[in-house]
Amino acid sequence: MKALVDSAVIASAASALALALRGLGRTGDSSATGRSVSPFVALAITTALIYVNQVLFTVYVLRVHDGDPSFVARYLPAGWFDLASRNPALRHLAGHFPAPGLLAPSVLRVQAFLELPFVLLAFATVMRWLDADLYRRIARSAALPLASVSYTAVFCLVEWDLRNPYTVDDLVVRSVAAVLTPILVALCAARDRGTTRTPASVPGLLVFIGSLGALGVLVLVVYDTALLYSLGRLPERLPLALAAAVLLVSLRRVASRLEGRPARRGLTLAFLQHVLRYWLSLFFVPALAVRYGVLFGTPQLAASVALVTAATACVLAARDVLAEARKTVDGSFGPPDGQPPPGLLLARRLGCAVLAGTGAACLAAWLTPRSYYEVTLLSAAAAFLVATVAVCGFADARSAIRSPGADG
Repeated sequence: MKALVDSAVIASAASALALALRGLGRTGDSSATGRSVSPFVALAITTALIYVNQVLFTVYVLRVHDGDPSFVARYLPAGWFDLASRNPALRHLAGHFPAPGLLAPSVLRVQAFLELPFVLLAFATVMRWLDADLYRRIARSAALPLASVSYTAVFCLVEWDLRNPYTVDDLVVRSVAAVLTPILVALCAARDRGTTRTPASVPGLLVFIGSLGALGVLVLVVYDTALLYSLGRLPERLPLALAAAVLLVSLRRVASRLEGRPARRGLTLAFLQHVLRYWLSLFFVPALAVRYGVLFGTPQLAASVALVTAATACVLAARDVLAEARKTVDGSFGPPDGQPPPGLLLARRLGCAVLAGTGAACLAAWLTPRSYYEVTLLSAAAAFLVATVAVCGFADARSAIRSPGADG
């Protein structure tokens, strides 16, 4: 099992890097006709279906198994099946539900189908927030089916490691989802007419990072309460989920207002914008393999692959930003005469930003209560990015003040 997960990590990362070297295909067409369908809307619908299945599963257990989930819980690790079986509304629904035996597919099978679109649509939503054209390009490239195959392979390996009487059915269902889900995402992208792109500015990047963090919180709540069949935890997690949802809606409104405003393109902030675009492109395919590689494979290998994708994104971003700086005739994107060359200037600013970001990440990880490792990772990553953007923005602004037009 460990060797197979490690192989999935390596194969996924290698295919993503190969695609990056070849490019991601043609530019998306923002003149699509028909009603635009956002991946965020599709994600919301998928999430609603996941929770509907949890309700039906609870009804099934109450009526068919007298409220005892041990018929399936004994095959899975601790932490699953914290049911909301004492909820009066669910008990009332269960008491009046006709033919509860027909709800048997709610046991693992429905979730096996919905888990892949949930993950892919969450990633697609983040990409569209950052750059709608990037989202369409990836949806039209080989990256989308490769991600579907990679995610499904990892899901199936974990299924087999935790095999139970439902495993064969789940493997078939996941295979069907692996074929249908890329078609769904591609159709959404084909009808998308968005022109959004996160500006290379402190407000723009911070709003994107905040949106990413809020969505991450919501994804973790869904994982904890629904994907683990633990609807009984939802009342405790609901205040956090509502706060994250309100924050997310507010930030997306702010983002829509920032899109039309011209932003001064500082050297370092432009680099960060490029890094985020390249990293999302590179990490899209191996993302789930890396996530499960920490738990079921070799953690050091998973971490190394994540670092390699990040380092590759930095190299590609530096190449693009420095090429833009060299092409600028009027010097508005580079340092004035007598100042260090753009490469050295970028390295200096990034060195300070990375040190500040690392300190913020360590502090956030230390302060985060221990639960799932993804919670600590999310808070540390958010702190790192916020501190990095703040320091880079300060450095670019200081340069612009000292040498008007130097970085603008």
